[in-house]
Amino acid sequence: MCGLSGVWVITLLNNFLHKLNFLKSLKTRIFLIMIVVGLIPCVVMRHAIVQNYEKRAVNVRTSDITTQLRILANHLITYHYLQDTSSEVINAEIDQLSSLYDGRVMIINSDLRVVKDTYGISESKTMISEEVVRCAKGESASRYDKDNGYIEMTIPITETVSVGSDSGDGERSEIVRGVMLVSASTDSVITTMNILNRQALIMEVIVILVIFILSVLAAQALIHPFEKVTDALNKAQEGYTDDPISVLDCLETENIGEAFNRVLGRMKVLDDSRQEFVSNVSHELKTPITSMKVLADSLISQRDVPIEVYQEFMEDIAKEIEREDEIITDLLSLVKMDRTVADLNITEVDMNVLVELIMRRLRPIAQKRDVELVYESVRPVTAAVDEVKITLVISNLIENAVKYNKEHGWVKVTLDADHQFFTVEVADSGIGIPEESLDHIYERFYRVDKSRSREIGGTGLGLAITRSAVLKHRGSIKVESIEGEGTTFTVKIPLSYIPV
Repeated sequence: MCGLSGVWVITLLNNFLHKLNFLKSLKTRIFLIMIVVGLIPCVVMRHAIVQNYEKRAVNVRTSDITTQLRILANHLITYHYLQDTSSEVINAEIDQLSSLYDGRVMIINSDLRVVKDTYGISESKTMISEEVVRCAKGESASRYDKDNGYIEMTIPITETVSVGSDSGDGERSEIVRGVMLVSASTDSVITTMNILNRQALIMEVIVILVIFILSVLAAQALIHPFEKVTDALNKAQEGYTDDPISVLDCLETENIGEAFNRVLGRMKVLDDSRQEFVSNVSHELKTPITSMKVLADSLISQRDVPIEVYQEFMEDIAKEIEREDEIITDLLSLVKMDRTVADLNITEVDMNVLVELIMRRLRPIAQKRDVELVYESVRPVTAAVDEVKITLVISNLIENAVKYNKEHGWVKVTLDADHQFFTVEVADSGIGIPEESLDHIYERFYRVDKSRSREIGGTGLGLAITRSAVLKHRGSIKVESIEGEGTTFTVKIPLSYIPV
C-alpha cells in the first residue's frame, strides 16, 4: 500500500511539474522530485515522533500523578484530613506534591466545599464544576489542555467500610468522602518536545543537504545518456555524420537510438528514392525532347527534302510528342495518387459490370496481339470504391498482361469476394518477371526489360500508379511470377471503405 502511495505521489508531482513551463527540463524535474520525495518522509517522521512522544509523555505523567494522588487519598482518610486540616504531615505532603508537579492541588469534601487549596484562593468556597460533581459520585477523570500546557485530574477520596455486621466481617463497600482536583504543569513535556523538534530540524537540514547532493549526482547521471543522444542527433541534423547512433548507457537511450536509426535509414531510402525519381523523370522527359530536336535539326539541315522524308520525320516527331504526353499524364496521375485520401470519390460500384466494360475496351488490343482474354466471375460483387481509380488499377494490370505476353497467349481475369474483401486476379501466359526484379516492379520508371519496354511503349509508371491506388483503398497487391511461364497479380480490396 505504501509503495502504491509513493508511486501515486511521484506521478502527481511529475504531472504538476509538467504544467509549469519553466520546469520542462527533465533534469530539473528529477532534482525537484527527489528533493520533495526525500523531504516529505523526514517531515512526516518528525511530526509522528514528536506527536507520539507527547502522547506517551502525557500518559506517563498522568499515570504517575494518579498513583501519587491515590496514595495521598488514603493518607487523607487515615488522618481524617477532611474534618481537620491542621495535620502538618498531610499539608507537607500536599505542598510537596504540588511543588513536584508544578501545579495546584485542591481538597474538596463531600459537601463540595474546598478545604485545602495550595494556591490559597479557593478555600472555604463551594466547587460545583461538572468534573467535581461526577467525581463525587465515584468517577475519576483527566483532561490534557495542550494550548495552556497542563493536565487537569479529579480523583475521588474513598473510604472502605463494612456494611451489615457490627463485628466488621460483613460486606465491604467504598464510600466517596471527598474529591481531589489537581492541575499539573506539562512544561517539562513541552520543553522536551521543543528539544526534539530542534534536533529533528537539524537532522532534516542534514538530510536535505545529502539529498541535494545525491539529487544533483543522480539527475546528472540519468540525464547524461540523453544528452549524448541529443548531441548525436544534432550532429546528424547538421550533417557532420551519417553514422548510426549508439548510446548503450541504458535501455531507454538504446531504444531511442535504435528508433532514430530506423527513421534515419528510412529517410535515407526516401532521399535516395527522391533523387532517383528526379533523375528518372529528367531522363524520361528529356529523351523525347532530344529525339524531336534531332529530327527537327535533320530537317533543317537538309534542303529540298522530299515530301516522303518530311512526312516520315513529322510522324516520328508526333510519336515522341505523344510519348511525352503519356509521361506527363502518368506523372500527374501519380501526383494525384500521392495526395490525401480525401481525393477518393467513393461510390457503390457493381464490380462485375465494371470488369466486363474494361475487358470489352481492351479486347481489340488483345486481338491485335493475338492474345485471348478470358473473364470469370465467381459471384456478384458490389463494393464501395473510387470507380475511376479502380478502373485504372484493373486496366493497367490487364494491359500489361497483354503487352508482355507471348504470341497466341492468354490472359485470365477472375473476380471473387468473401464477406470482407473482393479480389481481382489477373493471370497471363507471358514472359514472366525475373525473381530479382519482383521487389522493384512498383518503383517509378523501373523496367524489367528496358529494350522490350521501349519497343512496346509505356512510361514505367503504370505499376507505381496501380499500387498507390490500391493502397488508397486500404487494399493490397501481390505478384507471383515464373520467368518464361507467366505472371499472376492479385488485388485485394475491402468491400466497404473506412476512412482513417
